[in-house]
Amino acid sequence: MSAPAPLSAGAFPSPPGGFAPAPPPSTRRNVELLLLGTAVVVTTVALVLVEAAQDQGISWECAELALAYLALFSVAHLAVRRFAPFADPLLLPIAALLNGLGLVLIHRLDLAAAQTARTNSLPIPSPDVDHQVLWTAAGILILATVLVVLRDYRTLARYNYSIGALGLVLLLLPAVLPERFATTNHAKIWVRLPGFTVQPGEFAKILLVVFVAALLVSKRDWFTAAGRHAFGIELPRLRDLGPLVLAWVVGVGVLVFERDLGVSLLIFGTVLALLYIATERVGWLVVGGVLLVIGLIFAYNTFGPLRAQLHTWLHPFSDYNNTGYQIAQSLFGLATGGLAGTGLGNGRPDQVPFAATDFIVATVGEELGLIGLAAVLVLFTMLVVRGLRTALAVRDSFGKLLAAGLAFTIAAQVFVVVGGVTKLIPRSGLTTPFLSYGGSALLAEYAVLALLIRISDAARAPAPSRRVHSAPTSNPPTEILRTDSSHQAKGEPA
Repeated sequence: MSAPAPLSAGAFPSPPGGFAPAPPPSTRRNVELLLLGTAVVVTTVALVLVEAAQDQGISWECAELALAYLALFSVAHLAVRRFAPFADPLLLPIAALLNGLGLVLIHRLDLAAAQTARTNSLPIPSPDVDHQVLWTAAGILILATVLVVLRDYRTLARYNYSIGALGLVLLLLPAVLPERFATTNHAKIWVRLPGFTVQPGEFAKILLVVFVAALLVSKRDWFTAAGRHAFGIELPRLRDLGPLVLAWVVGVGVLVFERDLGVSLLIFGTVLALLYIATERVGWLVVGGVLLVIGLIFAYNTFGPLRAQLHTWLHPFSDYNNTGYQIAQSLFGLATGGLAGTGLGNGRPDQVPFAATDFIVATVGEELGLIGLAAVLVLFTMLVVRGLRTALAVRDSFGKLLAAGLAFTIAAQVFVVVGGVTKLIPRSGLTTPFLSYGGSALLAEYAVLALLIRISDAARAPAPSRRVHSAPTSNPPTEILRTDSSHQAKGEPA
């Protein structure tokens, strides 16, 4: 057998030093751009279907909405590409698709309201979708601002007590205001200012998550110390229950004084979830469950509107024309939608009170059916899962707890909203993230998205490379490293 021919010197060219340079890290921003393009196509087609079903034609307003949607999320993509290049490529497209579907449904309800006004010879109300586009633009501005200003999310941990105090002030502010400045639809959760109305609790939720995450990192020894054992479960010490008891007191206070069951459950549940994630001790869940039951019993016995709300949940048809009308109409709409839905623009979702805000999930179920509603829930699930994956990937404890807490708030809010619309649990005043009409909620949701993108960018960014400052040699010597102990024992070079 003949020996193989020797390789020529230029067969496998290599750079000086004999090692090929590492390929540049992939940012996957083009994947994000492709997914955003898909979201734009889906939203535009849905707008066309709605207008074709309602007006039997396509108006210029449809093109304006599509172009505004395209422009807004082009700006969002450029902001992420420039200031968070290594962020998860799915976070922004999922939020964009949910926001686009919300614009479609709000526009569909605007057309129904205009048709009803024409039928009854009433003035046509101003369309809500125009306001929602403006709130979306403001939300994307918040997204870009957070990415530009907050280059290192760990800076937030330095001001945890100030952030926590501000969160409590915003949360409890409506409770101390007169009824005429804070109450809408029996819930005292608003602050009316000249020209606009804001719901400060939406921003307080984010601040409290930041505060609790920073507190659990800085005082971790308090919550992981061994306590008593009962039924095979290690319970926390009584002196370590301070944050959980404080969250319980705040939650009961919000429920009693602001009459907001949704925010109360969301705050207490988020604190409890963060405690469990930080300590991995089931005892916190047991203690939290006991406090939750005690709080509900206390509020039920001392708070009349809560008793009425629970009665409506259990017997919605006993007072159909009054307190039970909203949930009853929601159930009728979901039943009408069936498996595949009536089709965009072909249902009657406007028969449900507050269909564009609290009960937009009923609109989805009626016109897109169980299949469409399941698809929307899958999008929310993907958003939460990507947030939890960010929590697993990031290296520092504060980032892990902050990302997990923000992802949990989205999951808990969707569960409370969908559970209330489908009569699984009592309804609350929470809105569906990115879908529902409303300014405060949408701005807060984009702030949450911005924080998740910033943490994801830090988790996925490559480690900084080290540069060698020694002068390169044209023909460096080659050394063979050996770990044979016999050679080292004889004094031979290793």
